[in-house]
Amino acid sequence: MQLKTIFISACMTFMCMGTASIAQDFPGLDKSPMDAAAYPRSYKVSDKLVKVIYSRPQLKGRELSSLAPAGEVWRTGANEAAEITFFEDLNFGGKEVKAGTYSLFTIPGEKEWTVVLSSARNVWGSYFYDQSEDVVRIQVPVKTTAEPIEAFSMVFEGEGDAFTLYMAWGQTLLAIPMGK
Repeated sequence: MQLKTIFISACMTFMCMGTASIAQDFPGLDKSPMDAAAYPRSYKVSDKLVKVIYSRPQLKGRELSSLAPAGEVWRTGANEAAEITFFEDLNFGGKEVKAGTYSLFTIPGEKEWTVVLSSARNVWGSYFYDQSEDVVRIQVPVKTTAEPIEAFSMVFEGEGDAFTLYMAWGQTLLAIPMGK
């Protein structure tokens, strides 16, 4: 009986304190919401090899070339630069990469894009990109999607220790082979 009284009293105290102190201004949904992709993709597998966190800008009638101009470093999404975490040493597009977290930048081109893993972290956009912080640079041929992709998207597909990171926006598709 005494335990119930203490529990009710503690709840009432918390509710009073919590109600009196709530005066936050919570923002609405971001126009380019943050998302994540991981491999293995299944939620049933908690032991991931890699995970990328990125924001998903939308075309909204604009051309991809105006949002990610050719020859210019792009943050690979919106807002903060995309971050990719390797939970083990992995092969990324033919180059060995140590376990760790990296910023993921891209440099669009007509026939191929340069994909960059940078040691810089917690980076807003690509405004302060510094090539001296590059860990890996790879060239990835541009492919075309069957249907246009409105929101910038990333997904991992594969089986076992061999998989691919796909990035798509508009009708541009990049496929980066990865594995152990």
